[in-house]
This record gives sequence, C-alpha cells and structure tokens, in this order.
Amino acid sequence: MTAPLPGYLRVPGATLHYTVCGTGPTLLIIQGGARDADRSAPIAHHLAPTYRVVAYDRRGRSRSRLDDPSQAVSIARHGDDAHRLLAALTDEPAFVVGLSLGALIALELIATHPEQVRMLVAHEPISAELLVEPARSRLRAGQRELETTFRRDGIFAAIAKLAALTADTDTADPEGGKTPDLRFFLSNDAVAARRYRLRLPALQAAAERIVPGAGIASRGALLHRCAEGLAERLDRPLVEFPGGHSGCVFVPEGFAATLRETFAGSAPQQGRTA
Repeated sequence: MTAPLPGYLRVPGATLHYTVCGTGPTLLIIQGGARDADRSAPIAHHLAPTYRVVAYDRRGRSRSRLDDPSQAVSIARHGDDAHRLLAALTDEPAFVVGLSLGALIALELIATHPEQVRMLVAHEPISAELLVEPARSRLRAGQRELETTFRRDGIFAAIAKLAALTADTDTADPEGGKTPDLRFFLSNDAVAARRYRLRLPALQAAAERIVPGAGIASRGALLHRCAEGLAERLDRPLVEFPGGHSGCVFVPEGFAATLRETFAGSAPQQGRTA
C-alpha cells in the first residue's frame, strides 16, 4: 500500500486534516477517544485494496485546528464535519465505520444526511440511553466521574478511569509507544458524548443501512451492551468483531476482514449474535 495522501479541508470554525489511501468505493473511518487519522493506518493498510479509505483528525485533535480553541465542540458539529468531508471527497454514498465516540458521530451523520451513507458500522457507541437500568445510571455516573477525576486529579488519574469505563482488553501498542494527548478529549469530546441524545426516529428510518457492532472480547461490558441496545432499538442483528473496544486499532487484519464481509452483505455467522 502506498502512503496515505494528506489533505486539509476548511469547515466552519476549524480546518480538518484527513488522509486518503486505496482505490474503490469510499470508506470513512471515524475514530473514537483521542485517536486521530494515524490510528486508522493499520486497518487502512488491509482495506486499501478494496476501498478508498478516508480517515481524519476530529476538530481540536492533532492537526485539525480550531479557529477558537475555547469554543466547545458537540457531536452535532462533529457530524457536520463528517458530512462536509464526504461532500468534498465523493459524490457517491460512502461506507462508514464509527468507533465508540466516533460511532455517535457516524449515527449523527446518517440521521442528518442519510443520502451520504451506503452502509454504516456503529462499533460500541458510548450512549447511556441505549441501556436499561441499572446499567444506564452506571454509565452516566462513570462518565461524570471521568470528567470530575480529570478536573480534580489530572490526566493520569483520568486515564485509569477511562480504561475502566471502556473495559478495553486491548493493551498492545502497535505504534511503538505513541501516546495520544487526552486533554482535549477529556475536557471537550467526553462531555459532548455524555450530553448527546440519539436521533432515534431518523435512525430507525435508516435502520437497514446501520450495523450495530461490538468486540468479541467486550462481552458483558457496558459499551458492548450499548451496541446490543442499538441493535434492539433498530431491530437489527449485532455483529461482533475481533478484539475488544479498540479492535480496529489492535486487531486490524481481523477487524478489516469482518468489515469487508459485513459491507458485502454476508457478515460471518461466527461472532454474530441475534
């Protein structure tokens, strides 16, 4: 695979950095947490022979600079960024995969611009409204505790809270020790995710093009249960992917294989649950 080609796009209030590699129908990857376009490189390597893979740094992250760094972000604004990026790069509906917070952005995109999405995988969307009690209250309390810990005790204490909240079983580092800066995520995006409410009627209208996804290693964890809740509300099967919450980054070859099968309309029976 040739190196991803970088580009920049002006959007209201920010300049987005993105990368493009491969040939074929467009596939947009929306990372979660503090991850940026570089974290999509391992899976893009496996998808590029089949798809034109687009990845980007969300506004405020890495190379996507805000005009006003003090301006708060929202999932709706992130969704509009994804819409504008796709509009600039393709005239055809795209495949989309959203991960964790990125899944919320992807769901916002298909709810507001369904014509731009051919099929979407929402992998472990972090949304308490997809849960039932007492799990709903547990996730909301965990999100608030994460924000409080960051403000009171700093970033390293917050990292431990974040790991517990996501129950991420993937610990290997494929980038040789590169550590993302979590400050912007913890002070902005984490708050935006907690405040966001899904556009369920619009999602139900587009349900046939939405694939709820979760990591096999995440079974029993709150965010796996969020994906189960999305599947139930949309009356769609849940597709399980290799790895845990961050399988896209840490098990890229297997994750890419499941994505290809899912987007081809023939998700594997192994790992699929009703």
